[in-house]
Amino acid sequence: MAYETAVLVPARNEEVGVLTSLESLSGQTRRPDIIVVVVNNSTDRTEEYARRFADDPSTPQTVVLTLEDNPHKKAGALNYGLFWLREAVGGRLDGRVGHVLVMDADTELHPRFIERARNVIASDPEIGGVSAACLGRTDLWRNPWQRFLLGMQIIEYGRAANARYRKDVHTMSGAGSFYRAEALQGLIDWRGEVFWEDHRNLVEDYETTLALKESGWKVTANQLCIAYTDLMPTLRELIQQRERWSRGTVDTLRRRGWTKFTWHSITTMIIGLIGFAYIFLWGGRQLAVVAHHGLSHHPLLWALFGFWIVYPALRVRNLGWKAMLVEALLLPELVYTVVRAYWLVSSILKSYVTRVSAWK
Repeated sequence: MAYETAVLVPARNEEVGVLTSLESLSGQTRRPDIIVVVVNNSTDRTEEYARRFADDPSTPQTVVLTLEDNPHKKAGALNYGLFWLREAVGGRLDGRVGHVLVMDADTELHPRFIERARNVIASDPEIGGVSAACLGRTDLWRNPWQRFLLGMQIIEYGRAANARYRKDVHTMSGAGSFYRAEALQGLIDWRGEVFWEDHRNLVEDYETTLALKESGWKVTANQLCIAYTDLMPTLRELIQQRERWSRGTVDTLRRRGWTKFTWHSITTMIIGLIGFAYIFLWGGRQLAVVAHHGLSHHPLLWALFGFWIVYPALRVRNLGWKAMLVEALLLPELVYTVVRAYWLVSSILKSYVTRVSAWK
């Protein structure tokens, strides 16, 4: 038995979105040969909904695995699914499986995602993985603050999707990553597993991206390989999510140190901290000067003010005029910048002073 495209979907308490995610796979222009859903430490009806999808004869072949005692979070679930897949094809992925798509159970893929990702992989034999361009999806808000919060996340995702490196991406997206099976088998041969199983591994997608680069593979991103992912509806949930991502990134960088694969991430983080300091210290001082003396005698500040309006708006032009207007107003982005600064600084501090707790 062989599969050209296999899909792994780890799902932990995803009863709300798992059917939508699986249906987006069923609606692909190049449908997968097999879908492996790993129900991971779930306490809701995720397994029931996944099996309902698997029992539908019109859907691609789907296997539902249950992992009830998994201390290794998403990494453990993905490795469990890969182990099942390897056993199903005779012990190795290379030669029996062409591609492996990993996607979250709260993600919906563009109908041509697999078709486009396969074309990217086929364009260069050195490419080991293609990352999705992630866009936010939601129209659920109950008050102006929540609408602001969700809207800024939509802009954030859209801006990141438009600016990602196509030749050497920072990290493969957990929402949707399309791997060459040969590259994953290479990681198994090299270190015994694809995704590092350790309760301290909060960002299995980033750690695996570094491992692929270190083993000689290229990773890339493509704007046409789109994954629509859920957004965080409250400030508390948003900060928890971003602290986990940022803290996990800092932990991984600390373990690996300065290398040709980590220097860009480390430098970007340092520049981000300097940027926050600039905005809050120098920018605040200049605003105080303007408030006291006005802009008429400060042509340089006029120029900077114009730049701060035009440049952020142009960066989100692919999201439409509403997003451009929000960015041009400056204040919404400044408020969100305060939130971003908080989770970045707190993540760095927590990486040095607190331990990552294991799953119970």
